[in-house]
Amino acid sequence: MSETNELQDLLFHEKPVKILNYLLRGNDTYAADLAKKIDATYSHTVKILQRMENHELIEFEERGRKKYIHLTDIGEKVSTKLLEAYTEVQNT
Repeated sequence: MSETNELQDLLFHEKPVKILNYLLRGNDTYAADLAKKIDATYSHTVKILQRMENHELIEFEERGRKKYIHLTDIGEKVSTKLLEAYTEVQNT
C-alpha cells in the first residue's frame, strides 16, 4: 500500500477522525484517556496514534510517566479540513 493510500485509509475511519477532532479542540490528553473519550480500546488507540505520528499529524510530549498528545501544524490543518468536510456533509 502506498503512503498516500495508507494515509487515506487512516483518516477516513471513525476513530481516527474522532481523535483528530478531539485534539483540535485543544484538549490536553494522553492515550488511555483518549481511548475512553473515543470509545476504543487502549491498544487500538495506540496503534492509530502510532500511525498518526508516522505521518507527522501528532507528536508526543513526555510529562512524568505520561505522554501527552498534541497536533502538529500539519495535523491541525488536516483536522480542520476534515471538520469542514464533515460539517458540509451534515448540512446537505
